[in-house]
Parts: sequence; C-alpha cells; structure tokens
Amino acid sequence: MTDKKVMRFVGVSTAGSSINKVFPLWSDLLNLDAQLVGLDIPIGSSAQTYRAAVNEMRNDPNCVGALVTTHKIALFDAAKEDFESFDSFASACGEVSSIKIRNGKALGAAKDPITAGLAIEEFISRDHFKYGADLLCFGDGGAATAIAWYATGLEFAPRNIHFFGINEERLAHLKNVISGRPAFANVITHLSNPTEVTNCLADLAPSSLIINATGMGKDIPGSPMPSGVHFPFGSIIWELNYRGTLEFLKQARDESDKSKLRVHDGWRYFIHGWSSVVAEVFDIKLTDSLLHELSIAAEIGK
Repeated sequence: MTDKKVMRFVGVSTAGSSINKVFPLWSDLLNLDAQLVGLDIPIGSSAQTYRAAVNEMRNDPNCVGALVTTHKIALFDAAKEDFESFDSFASACGEVSSIKIRNGKALGAAKDPITAGLAIEEFISRDHFKYGADLLCFGDGGAATAIAWYATGLEFAPRNIHFFGINEERLAHLKNVISGRPAFANVITHLSNPTEVTNCLADLAPSSLIINATGMGKDIPGSPMPSGVHFPFGSIIWELNYRGTLEFLKQARDESDKSKLRVHDGWRYFIHGWSSVVAEVFDIKLTDSLLHELSIAAEIGK
C-alpha cells in the first residue's frame, strides 16, 4: 500500500480527464507527494452509493479529500449527514464540489459559484450585460446553479436569465437557491423542448451569453441545442466541457463565422475548478502567480 496522500476524483468517466496527466505535474510543482484516484459513479445512482463513497474517503487514512463533478447536488442530498460541516456556498446552493478529509471527518465546500465567475470574466467583462444582453443556460444541476448565483449577483445583471432543464425538481431547487439574490426576478426556468428553446433563442438580445452546462457532449452524447436551429447573431457561446463528443461546441464553431459568434470551451473553467479544489484540499493559498504557474503546467499535460 502506498504512503502517498490520495485525492479522489468523483465523476462519471474520470479516466478520460486531462487531470490524470496534469495532477502529477501539479503534485511535483506544489510538493504534495500525492496521487489522484478516480471514483466513477453512474448518473442516477442510489443514495447508498453516494454515502458509501464519502465514507470510503473518511475511512481511508491516506485520503485528504476529493473533487466532485456531475454529482454535486446528488451527493450533497444523499450524504449530507456524513459531513462534519459545509461552507456557506455549499449550504446555500445545496451542492458540494470539494471535500476535505481531516481526522476521519468530511468537510464540504462549493467552489463553482466562484470559479464559474472567474472563468466567465476571462472572456466578458462584469459590465457586459449593462446594455441589455441576456443569458441562456442549458442545465439544471450544480454548474447551472452556480452560474445562476453568479449572474444574479452582478451589478449589471442580464436582462433575462433563462435556464432550460429536464427535471422540474432541479429547476425548482435552482430558483430556491437564488431566491434572495438581487436579480432573482430576471430568472426564467423552462422544461426543455425544441419548440421552447427555438422561441427563446429568437427572443435573445444581441451579444447574449449561451452556455451548455448539461454534461451533454461529455457524460452523455448529444447537444441541448436543437438540430437546425441557429444561434442569435453575435452571441457568446460557452461550452463548459473541453473533452468528449462536444456536439454543442461543434454546432457553435460551425456557425461562428456566419453568425459572428465568440466561442469558448471549458478548458479555463477546468483550470479554475481544479486549482481551487486542490488548494482547498491541501491547504494552499492560491495566488494569481501560483495560478499562472499551475496553468502553464496544465498546458504541458493537456
């Protein structure tokens, strides 16, 4: 048995992630003497599965924590009694993306509300929505909830903030989480169907931000964007994934010249998300200069 510290990666198909190449470089750079071990859990697993995953970490003397992707809300709902505490974002958003293990106790945190904002602000300014642009986000899970939290707290919030999901309970949870936010009144939720998506896209203002936060194109094939439907002229398109079949990203890139789209994948979101959780798990102060070093190392391992 190794004496190295272990960080877990809770996801659906963890073996394909670039973090498996990046983490050893980060471990050397940060002198962590740690290894990353994936933990694949199918979408829609039982509460017992999530609780077993948390307790496996708590009972492993080498495990110092974990990053959670895809299962952020489901794991929180199923295993919250197995955590010693949650940070304010995890409690408010009802999700957990970072788990720190100390003395057999699990400490949960939600980093996405911060990291989603950091990633967005790399390609648009905080006052981008000042002149009436909208935001449309496909998704009703943890990433979508984090984006809702960020967008509804901006000084200049989007004119309308649309969320398309496939689960009424998740959409209701999203609205409940942000019910006290300054721009809550701007949020409109929809159950996804091609007709409503098409009509909503037609009503978006120029320069609107359109996001795929569904996991489609990575965890499952496909795109939330109906076939044959066009993105509004001048839109900014953000695909949260950077690996997989990436059908949504391909749709946007195929139309980018004709419709003057600005298209971004999820690589920088990946960097912000992982670096923030690694810093949390290993008690590291994440400065701008350190983030820059980690980003350079990640490009090497990409």
